Amino acid sequence: MDGVSVGDGYAEHVTEPDLRLISAATGLPEADAARLRRDPDALERVLADPRVFEAIFGAESLAAREAVIASPFLAFATAVHRATADLAEVRYVAERAAARQKVPVFDAPELRDFLNSAARRLFLAELLTSFTRVTSGRYRVTVGGRSRIRRFSELDPVRLAGMLDAVPEESRPGVYRRLGDVALFLSGVFPDYVAGQAFSPVNLARLLRLTQVPAGERERLAATPDLELMEDLGSRWYRSALALAPVRTSGLTVVGEVADRFRQARRVLNHLADRYLLAPGNPWFVRPA
Repeated sequence: MDGVSVGDGYAEHVTEPDLRLISAATGLPEADAARLRRDPDALERVLADPRVFEAIFGAESLAAREAVIASPFLAFATAVHRATADLAEVRYVAERAAARQKVPVFDAPELRDFLNSAARRLFLAELLTSFTRVTSGRYRVTVGGRSRIRRFSELDPVRLAGMLDAVPEESRPGVYRRLGDVALFLSGVFPDYVAGQAFSPVNLARLLRLTQVPAGERERLAATPDLELMEDLGSRWYRSALALAPVRTSGLTVVGEVADRFRQARRVLNHLADRYLLAPGNPWFVRPA
């Protein structure tokens, strides 16, 4: 995002079918909709238009499967803006007290403040879009003088963290950044999965070692409830990405903000996922295995 506005960041992602959907939903002539890329501020205002949200997430659209004409980015950006509007009018937001159990928490002003940043709204939309296709594969390492093949998956923090020992030093900020993304995505979109899918003691110990959590803090973290553990680790991993990066970019500046406000980011995604992404008949994501 360096050298461009946040609105330009939105303009880079929208597709021609997205612009046609916006035109149809709002009554904006197609020629004017096409020019939204050259007016990024106007584009972001359109993303907050309730008619665009209804065209993607409305009951009629979902029943007719018309939502597939929207790119994932347009869908998630629209959902983030709808969540911003929702949270402007509520006093409390539900929070997980345990797996599949919720209690009201009166922190809506903090969540509104998090979403008041256009850069953070774009961050959440890009984060969700990045997990519509999950990368997995194999890589080769040398252990005890012998070559071995290891597997990794972006949705498995332990396997992903294993790459920190295999990649060159200049690639480690990217691995830490993605680890932070995984922690935020899983705890934000699938909090019940996180709360009910504790790391085994062996895997947690390995994860804490691989991500260089100080030895003096590992015992405390091992006894931390899973959602809180994900928040702690996600914040750490984002900060590690920031600390190890050779250049401080505007994108990394937002990563630092999210690291400091990780719980708010997670809670916003909980609300967004519950209301829009995981509702019956609207399976944007499949639950992790």
